Amino acid sequence: MSSSQPSIPSSADSGSAGRGGFLTSPGQPVENRRQLVVKLAWMSIWMLYLLYPLADLTSGEHSTPAVVAGSIALGGFLLAYLSLIVVRSVKPAQWPGGYVIIGVLIAVALATAFGLGEAWLTLFTYCSVCTGVALPSRYGMPGVLAVTVLAAATGFLIRADGVTMLSIVLPCFLGGLAMTGLQRLIVTMRELREARAAVAHLAAAEERLRLARDLHDLLGHSLSLITLKSELAGRLMDQSQSEAARAQIADIESVARQSLVDVREAVGGYRRPTLPVELAAARTALSAAQVTLEADPAVADGRPGLGNEEAGALAWALREAVTNIVRHGEGATTCHVGLDETWEGEGERYAVLEISDNGRGPGKSTPGNGLSGLQERLALVGGRLETGPGPRGKGFKLRALVPLRTISGS
Repeated sequence: MSSSQPSIPSSADSGSAGRGGFLTSPGQPVENRRQLVVKLAWMSIWMLYLLYPLADLTSGEHSTPAVVAGSIALGGFLLAYLSLIVVRSVKPAQWPGGYVIIGVLIAVALATAFGLGEAWLTLFTYCSVCTGVALPSRYGMPGVLAVTVLAAATGFLIRADGVTMLSIVLPCFLGGLAMTGLQRLIVTMRELREARAAVAHLAAAEERLRLARDLHDLLGHSLSLITLKSELAGRLMDQSQSEAARAQIADIESVARQSLVDVREAVGGYRRPTLPVELAAARTALSAAQVTLEADPAVADGRPGLGNEEAGALAWALREAVTNIVRHGEGATTCHVGLDETWEGEGERYAVLEISDNGRGPGKSTPGNGLSGLQERLALVGGRLETGPGPRGKGFKLRALVPLRTISGS
């Protein structure tokens, strides 16, 4: 986790969270109260293991004071367990309060096991799981092992039978071990998200550097030439050589016009999206919408013969397709992006960018302005747009085709 996290916004603010506002994937922080409630509901499923101590309390083997004390202890244990989930959701991982809660859980497990019997050894499983979640990665395995040994020692001291020991101690170790592995997976996923964001930022920075470099090369020469010719025209006018001065001014006008054209072309190239940049942005957008992106390596690498204008049109197609999935791809969990080529007509080669998802599809709705604009962009470079149902009739598929240039032999 990062060093700090914002507090959970109110439920009224969660309505604008979009499709990603209800559930979170592993490694993503809880963003609103609704997500926290859902997370608590999922974690409450594991409360089924508390049936063993509940059955022990209602078995009639304990006195009334013992039943009351056990009920209070069980309620406090459950409250501490759920509190740890909340703490892990809204506090940084380094917050020491989580260790205090684990200490409370272990203390309640020890007290109830010694005071009420072997049925309460199952509480150590929760202690092991919480230890695997809350401790740092390098301490997770030793912590789980320590809790497991403590559970085994407690069972031995209270003379629990062999079957109970095996059915309690083994899940205690395996449950904590699984949560330790899950935490390492979450850390890896978080690092991957940060790496994707860094790639997108680096791509944008590279575009800025390219624009700065192009403008320096274009305007540096042109402005120097304009300065020299302006000085020369001034000297000629001082010498009453009006015709020569007029010629220099005409040259200045010509250079200025050409510089304006060059700057417009450079800025146009800067504004043109590229496939690697749009692919990085697509990963971020789809991840926020709980959609897994499966992209062929060729999408970022490009294809031989794919010109800048054509590649820009395909990048627009990728952006529009991802936008449609995020906004309208109800039920979509996977998005596939592929780049291939095809031959049509009299040997004409086309690059084909295909984006498909496994959602419910567009139904009977008509294409919006985004697709219409995309079709116009593709037509400008000699391409076309094809849309239809996704694989096996599920979801939505978008195919953008642009011509490939002939590559001359060396």
